[in-house]
Amino acid sequence: MHPLRTLILAAGANDAVRRLVATAPVSRDVVRRFVAGEGTDDVVAVTSRLVADGLSVSLDYLGEDTTDERLAERTVQAYLRLLDRLHAEGLSARAEVSVKLSAVGQALDERLALDNASRIAAAAEQCGTTLTLDMEDHTTTDSTLRVLAELRRTWPWVGAVLQAYLRRTLDDCVTLAGSGSRVRLCKGAYAEPSSVAFAHPHEVDLSYVRCANALLAGRGYPMFATHDPRLVAVIAERALWYGRKPGSYEYQMLYGIRPDEQRRLVNSGEAVRVYVPYGEQWYGYLMRRLAERPANTAFFLRSLVGRS
Repeated sequence: MHPLRTLILAAGANDAVRRLVATAPVSRDVVRRFVAGEGTDDVVAVTSRLVADGLSVSLDYLGEDTTDERLAERTVQAYLRLLDRLHAEGLSARAEVSVKLSAVGQALDERLALDNASRIAAAAEQCGTTLTLDMEDHTTTDSTLRVLAELRRTWPWVGAVLQAYLRRTLDDCVTLAGSGSRVRLCKGAYAEPSSVAFAHPHEVDLSYVRCANALLAGRGYPMFATHDPRLVAVIAERALWYGRKPGSYEYQMLYGIRPDEQRRLVNSGEAVRVYVPYGEQWYGYLMRRLAERPANTAFFLRSLVGRS
């Protein structure tokens, strides 16, 4: 693992660093590059702008590792409010929601997480949109896939997320590449042991391409989450090889990262979805984004030093 990435992930778990970043006068302004805001009004405004630019959106209410049933319910209510607003604003055709099961009770009880995710899926269906289950660290993978399978009994369009850095993921891609299956493929952003995950970036890239081939060869709807220009080009080439037309797959990128590339892809006829996080619990998300692409760290630190 890249030494800087290791350091950033460690900072994400350090309460002293968390307080420093959270209380720095300029932090909230800097974070707005990567996080849409803290409330529903904030994220709906950002969604409206992105949709107007021809982009689709996946919205994530930040929060994870919930060990309090009341907090899990608070997260569910936040998603229900958001879905109502998306429907009222005429945005639900282009904006779905992404949910971390750990935020809706997975650590307390898998059944609770399933019940809560079912409530969100039902609301998404009523509002004319979809739901994707985010994937977290490897200890939750089997549980998340079990919940996914249960949800798909009623809502077969519920999306899955698979992480290319896990050694198991190629097999999971083959399993989930069936007709109508929505699968987001990302590299992965959690600190994982080498026994379950590829450690070298080149190994992760090779795994990503193998997994992309499996998804493109299948009958599902692949969603390729990457900012890597090499992988963007490879996906375009492999999509042609498998006879995939634009619209039978999509690119996904994070809010605030490579917005010019997002617009370029849209202008070239590709489907692009922007992953937009919001909410008060932005710190852990920010640290993982910095770790995923350490070059972002320089931007963040320059902003803190230059404006504080």
